[in-house]
Amino acid sequence: MDAHIKKVYVPMTETGFYILLSLRKEMHGYSIVQQVEEMTGGEVRLSPGTMYGSLSKMEKDGLIAFVREEEKRKIYQITELGIEVLEREMKRIERLYRNMKEAVS
Repeated sequence: MDAHIKKVYVPMTETGFYILLSLRKEMHGYSIVQQVEEMTGGEVRLSPGTMYGSLSKMEKDGLIAFVREEEKRKIYQITELGIEVLEREMKRIERLYRNMKEAVS
């Protein structure tokens, strides 16, 4: 993982985290918005501008890839680099959670 990717994506924003988490299977933007809202019980709602700006940047940086177009919708999926970034972030969140639990016990 190069320095640019680390600087931009570690730690990740909630938006970036949920996009990569969703794109472990192929999806288009609107289905990502719906999935994130469902996963978070409506606490995280991605606006179209945020969503499509993030998709564009992540595709440019190689974290996700365009797979195909269906009914004028672009379908994306996470790449190997995206998986590496997501796994690093999940470990960071697990560490934060573990440290929080230890501190309040």
